Amino acid sequence: MKAKKPQARESHMECHHKMQAHIQEAEDTIQEQHLVIEALVEEKASLLQTIQGLQEENGAPAPFYDEWEE
Repeated sequence: MKAKKPQARESHMECHHKMQAHIQEAEDTIQEQHLVIEALVEEKASLLQTIQGLQEENGAPAPFYDEWEE
């Protein structure tokens, strides 16, 4: 029985390390997705400003501007 304890401990530690690696991978993926979302939000704001500027230059109302804000 004593011989099985070290094997069980090694197996447990291996499982623990694999789980930690999966958790780290998931956290990295979430961080990458967060950065992509931030970049998209900034790009959207920039595009909306450009559109609004063009509309103001042309004296045109912004018929869909409010819909994009939702």
